[in-house]
Amino acid sequence: MRAVFRPFLLCLALLAPAAWAQTVTDLYQVREAVSGQQPEERSAALTRALDTLVLRLTGSVAAVQNPGLAELRKNPQQVISQYGYEADALLVQFDPVSTDAALQRAGLSLWGANRPAIIAWWFDESVESNNLLTDGQEGGALVKRAAQHRGLPIRLPIGDLNEQLIVTSESLREEVPAELAKASERYSTDATLAVLTRSEYAGMKAEWTLWLGDTREQGNASAADPAQLADAVLLAVSERLAPRFVVAPGAARSLTLEVEGADLARYAELQRLLEPFAAQLVKADGGRLTFRVSASAEQLRAQLALAHLQESPAVSAEAAPAAPGQAPVVAAQATDTLRFHW
Repeated sequence: MRAVFRPFLLCLALLAPAAWAQTVTDLYQVREAVSGQQPEERSAALTRALDTLVLRLTGSVAAVQNPGLAELRKNPQQVISQYGYEADALLVQFDPVSTDAALQRAGLSLWGANRPAIIAWWFDESVESNNLLTDGQEGGALVKRAAQHRGLPIRLPIGDLNEQLIVTSESLREEVPAELAKASERYSTDATLAVLTRSEYAGMKAEWTLWLGDTREQGNASAADPAQLADAVLLAVSERLAPRFVVAPGAARSLTLEVEGADLARYAELQRLLEPFAAQLVKADGGRLTFRVSASAEQLRAQLALAHLQESPAVSAEAAPAAPGQAPVVAAQATDTLRFHW
């Protein structure tokens, strides 16, 4: 479920003090476990790899069953540039251009490679002891692999004494976790993920909470082992994040975007963020840049939030001169222009 807590907007903003959107460089590379190198196993693994990539690019489990992908799923090699075996896995490199084109022909909209960076507070509860996962632990490596599999840029905490004292099962369950927000500042991420896991008789379970801007998402997951549980949690997180950045087919339209306060470095950052929207720079006037983009207003706002831009108030419409005895006529304000500033 999705909940928006307007009264806590200022506190939740601490969970993302600056925007540090990260480009997922290995977005089109998929690793699938295999039990052997027989042709049948390889063929099945290539199809699974395609399904994994479709989930990464759309954030939708239903997209895998899109009828427009039926032929591609029978022969994924038409969008694969190379593949090879590494230990007990098949490493598949998809061609970004042909893959994107195939998915768009099927009517699917895609989530670009620029994604919110996430700090993950992953806390294992047990009767004997509790454990905060860090980069140096085996459990932390499982989480990082699951994040790569689902196309999410995840960071794990250092796990120093201060964090060990702050991060508890109680603090991770808080609706507005002030201490966790403060601890997250050092990692310069866009989103904060809190995960509580525990072992049960039939396997493992997790409850998770994700904060991004002024929104709070929650969910539960279960699996047979820690690796499967990490994958289930991060797949669910991906499904919740994607709708903020992926627009449904037909919802995109031509928009004008004006950005104040740009310099050379910020121009490069904008070019990167606006790449999914076929952006064209149409005017540069000092620190003001004007682009034409193809997107929905909501999608564009979500993407620009990753660069910590703020939307400017709409320009007031001017009243046209009125005839004697008549009220001034206010021209309708254009709705295809969005203005932002740093």
